Amino acid sequence: MRIDILTCLPRLLDSFFAHSILQRAQQGGFVEVVIHDLRDFTLDKHRRVDDYAFGGGAGMVMSIEPIARCIRALQAERTYDEVIYVTPDGERFDQRTANRLSLTQNLIILCGHYKGVDERVRELFITKEISVGDYVLSGGELPAAVISDAIIRLLPGVLNDETSALTDSFQDDLLAPPVYTRPAEFEGHAVPEVLLSGHEAKINEWRFEKALERTKQRRPDLLQ
Repeated sequence: MRIDILTCLPRLLDSFFAHSILQRAQQGGFVEVVIHDLRDFTLDKHRRVDDYAFGGGAGMVMSIEPIARCIRALQAERTYDEVIYVTPDGERFDQRTANRLSLTQNLIILCGHYKGVDERVRELFITKEISVGDYVLSGGELPAAVISDAIIRLLPGVLNDETSALTDSFQDDLLAPPVYTRPAEFEGHAVPEVLLSGHEAKINEWRFEKALERTKQRRPDLLQ
């Protein structure tokens, strides 16, 4: 898989992809993440990627020209399954969307900034718009990183235990059950005996019941 991230602040993403699972996924050849500085696609000597909004109002708007040049340059090299724009008014990102996107081959993620992008970018180039929540951030870099993380960890071979991602919260519309590790008892609080029994069927049954119970308590909307 290849993920191309378009941003006017590339340094914000450097550290995120340089550690832990995401770093190993790239080193292992499971994914290629390429971060593009939109300022490299400007013809302006000051490398500006924004301008004042027509009609007035506070805030600047990201210009269409550098975004168009970058996207077209990438599309000339390969076919992309989706060109994603991260925006507060997009489709709410969830595990189902992450699962679907993990089955694609090539993705472009455009990070908004300022007051957003020229609307013609959305009309001409964007195939999918995604929001990570009902709030506003300073830019799309953090949402792009969140989306990439959720996708990459699902790729076969990325996690040491291939079944790990399948038991995460929101898979099968359930929250994950409680988990424990050593010591088996801490200050009078013991690990449930069933988890120490070695009886796989009973353990799986306990985990399902606890996942269902936790979902009913904390996210009953998922069960609808």
